[in-house]
Amino acid sequence: MKIGMVSLGCPKNLVDSEVMLGIIRDKKMEITNNPAEADLIIVNTCGFIESAKEESVNTVLQMAEYKNEGCCKYLIMTGCLSQRYADELFESMPEVDAVVGTDCFTDIAWIIDEVMAGKRVKHLQKLASKNVAMLPRMLTTPSYMAYLKIAEGCDNCCSYCIIPQLRGPYTSRPYEEVLAEAKALADSGVKELIVVAQDTTRYGEDLYGKLLLPKLLHDLHDLEGIQWIRVMYLYPNNFTDELIEAFATLDKVCKYIDIPLQHASDRLLDSMNRYDTRAQVETLLEKLRTRIPGITIRTTFIVGFPGETEEDFAELQDFMEKQRFENAGVFQYSQEEGTVAGAMPNQIAQEVKENRYHELMALQAGISEEIHQNREGEELDVLVEGFDEENDKLAFGRSIHEAPDIDGNIFIEGAENVQIGDIVRVRILQGFTYEMVGELIK
Repeated sequence: MKIGMVSLGCPKNLVDSEVMLGIIRDKKMEITNNPAEADLIIVNTCGFIESAKEESVNTVLQMAEYKNEGCCKYLIMTGCLSQRYADELFESMPEVDAVVGTDCFTDIAWIIDEVMAGKRVKHLQKLASKNVAMLPRMLTTPSYMAYLKIAEGCDNCCSYCIIPQLRGPYTSRPYEEVLAEAKALADSGVKELIVVAQDTTRYGEDLYGKLLLPKLLHDLHDLEGIQWIRVMYLYPNNFTDELIEAFATLDKVCKYIDIPLQHASDRLLDSMNRYDTRAQVETLLEKLRTRIPGITIRTTFIVGFPGETEEDFAELQDFMEKQRFENAGVFQYSQEEGTVAGAMPNQIAQEVKENRYHELMALQAGISEEIHQNREGEELDVLVEGFDEENDKLAFGRSIHEAPDIDGNIFIEGAENVQIGDIVRVRILQGFTYEMVGELIK
C-alpha cells in the first residue's frame, strides 16, 4: 500500500499534513511523492476564501482522475474545506471515500483502515481513544527548516474570517510539549525554526493565564543547533514590551515582524472587529522600529471590504506611503458565507476591488524596490535554498529579512562551492522590486 499526500493552504495546514504522514509512516505504509503510483491519496484542503476553495476542489478532482488512470483505489479529503462543507462534499463527490474534519486528522490511521475495509466515512469528531500527547511527524520541508505550530484555532473573530468556525477556539499547545518538539527538530539538523499559529502573540493565555511567547523565544534561543527563529502571524493588540525586548535582544530571533494590519481606516477596522486603531498601530510601529534596529516589517491589507469608500482607500494609501513597509501583501476582500462581513450591506463591486488591489500593489512595489536598492553594498547572512537551473554558479536563498514562500529571493553569484542549507555571507550588488542580487564574500 502506497500513500500519496497533497497539502494545500498555509504552513499550519502543512504541519497537520506532516503529522498525518508521521502517523502513516509509523503504520509501516509506504509514502510516495508520485500520485500516479499511489494506492491511496490524501488531499489536505484549504477553505479560507473562495480562491482557496476552488483550488482545493480542483485538486481533489485532479487526484480523483488517478482512480481511472493510475493505481489509486481510495481518495481522502481532510482539512478546512472538509470541515466547512462536509455534508455537501460527502453527497456531491462520490469519488471521495472519506471526508475528515480539522479536529480529527490525527485519526488518519483509523480512517485509512475504514476505507480499505470498504466503508465510506464522514469523520468530524475525534476518537477519544486516539488522543496522543506527542504526535509523530514527518517533515516535508527542506532539512534545514521546519515549522513549529504552538497553538490551534482563533478567538479574534474578525468579521471577514471563517477560521474560528473551522478550527475552533484558540488552544495553546502545552509548553513542555512545544519545547520537546523544538528540541527534536534541532537535534534532527533544523537550522531555521518558524513559529506559527493563527495568532502567535496570544500563546499561553488560555492555558496559563499569561502571554508566554516571550518566554518561549528565550527557551528556543537556548537550543543548540537552531540558528534562526522566525515568528509569523503576530497580532498588534498583544505585542507587549516584553515581546519587543525578546526580539531586540535575542540574537537568534529574526528581526522580522509579520503583523497583519488589514486596514488603516478606524471605521473599517471597527467594522472588521479588529482591536486596534490607526493611531495605536502607528505607536506600536514606531516603538518596534526604535527598539529593534534593522527590523523588517511585513504586513497584509484587505481592499474592497464592505462599505470601503474612496476616502477609506485613500487613508490606506496614505498609511502605506508613510509607514513604508519592507513587504506587504494585498488581498481583495472575499465575501464568505457564514461570516459577519459576508452578510453586510454595501458589498464592493469586483471591478472596484481589482482596481484598488492593483493600485496598492503598485504603491508597495515602488516602496519595496527602493528599500532593496538601499540595501546595495550591505552584507547579509543568506540561507542557501537552491541553484539556478541553467547556471550552477548562481545560487538563491533568503536572509533574516525574507520568509519562505512569501518574500522574494536573494541570488548569489560565484556560489559554485556552497551547498543547500549553508548560511553564507553575501554582499548585495543590486536591489529589485522583489529580489536582490549579491556576491559571495570569500
